[in-house]
Amino acid sequence: MVQRLREVYYRTVVPRLEKQFKYVNKLEIPRVEKIVINRGVGEGWQNSKLLDSCLNELNLISGQRGIVTRSKKAIAGFKVREKAAVGVSVTLRNERMYGFLDRLINLALPRIRDFQGVSKKGFDGRGNYSLGLEEQLMFPEIDYDSIDQIRGMDISIVTTSKTDSEGLALLKEFGMPFQ
Repeated sequence: MVQRLREVYYRTVVPRLEKQFKYVNKLEIPRVEKIVINRGVGEGWQNSKLLDSCLNELNLISGQRGIVTRSKKAIAGFKVREKAAVGVSVTLRNERMYGFLDRLINLALPRIRDFQGVSKKGFDGRGNYSLGLEEQLMFPEIDYDSIDQIRGMDISIVTTSKTDSEGLALLKEFGMPFQ
């Protein structure tokens, strides 16, 4: 099934960006390459149920099975051993990516209490955008009674744009609510 946001991209976003930035080649037009959702677990290496619940929530939100991220080396100050489970992550591409971005923009972000828009300061200098969410309850897939603890997550939207202004224009055309 072709996602709604993918159709919007090819029908409206591409012509607008082509006109705005005067691209010569169609391959110069920025597009969303992937979305990475990451959640640090903290005490996941001590409590396997916590790690499983985080992984299940991420699976519900993204529609794709996530992976457990492990530490690369031991850090005594943080009481972390080598190869201990420290988080969960999932990388979305193609149809699932467009479906998640559509749900994020149109369903999840407006459900945040006192939402004024996302910050424009989340760009990295190469057109990629990252934002942090403080809770998982804004996603309609998550049942309030089934969670054991409120945890946040980081979402990185990786684009093919070369500058922050191109990335900002791309995400604005998708309908991302900036401040």
